[in-house]
Amino acid sequence: MTDTGAAAVLDDIDARPGSTASLLRTLIGLYLRPLGGWISTADLVALAVDLGIPAAQARTGITRLKQKGLLLAERRDAPGYRLDPGAVAMLERGDRRIFEMREMTDADAWCLVSFSIPESARSVRHQLRRRLQWIGAGAVSAALLICPGHLQGEVEETVAGLGARDWVTLFRGAHPVVEGSVADAAARWWDLAALRAEHLAFQRSLETLPSAPFAAYVHLLDRWRVLPYVDPGLPPAMLPADWPGRRSVDEFARLSAELDDAAHAHVRAVVAAS
Repeated sequence: MTDTGAAAVLDDIDARPGSTASLLRTLIGLYLRPLGGWISTADLVALAVDLGIPAAQARTGITRLKQKGLLLAERRDAPGYRLDPGAVAMLERGDRRIFEMREMTDADAWCLVSFSIPESARSVRHQLRRRLQWIGAGAVSAALLICPGHLQGEVEETVAGLGARDWVTLFRGAHPVVEGSVADAAARWWDLAALRAEHLAFQRSLETLPSAPFAAYVHLLDRWRVLPYVDPGLPPAMLPADWPGRRSVDEFARLSAELDDAAHAHVRAVVAAS
């Protein structure tokens, strides 16, 4: 991924699920690569309309995604867009998170991120905390974050992308030793109440999925996509007994399996008819 493209796309981590920007990004992330990396403008707008996005609003949203570094305008037999090569690595990381959400066991290793960033680079410090917490890191203290060991590669990519490598030290560690229980420590390091609310909101949202398989599948992915990032998949010892995360994972897997083939068939039919 190019530095410019990576920064542009990754800075849009706050796109609200259900918004035009979010739905279009989900649509593009799902289907442009299976289609060979290019789609006509007319087909992309038609698919957006099938998601409930008005055509004019879809065209404006597509233009903004081009500005974000996700798409490049390219005319073939008709005006259209192809994926910016710099966005492919980001989409592949998203695939691993969205479709292969990992849950830790009590024996898994941790990655500790210690940093000392000068005041002259405080914007980098802010972005480092923000992006690491976006990928599931918890805050042990103002300058020490903790995340599952299997996320170390993403941590290293984030640090390098911000040019912060000289200010950051990573440690691999086993089970944290804390005063009191690790469950109490986890509740301090992560906002478990907010994560619980995210899971319950996702589960409630499943009752309002569209009836058509294509729209249902894209909306399902769009509503789910935040959870595999902000929820690090903490081990059982760190979670309350009634933690709703497992139900979210199971419901996503069930509905995804039910809708995937029909949704892909719809996309192929729209593209073939043009």
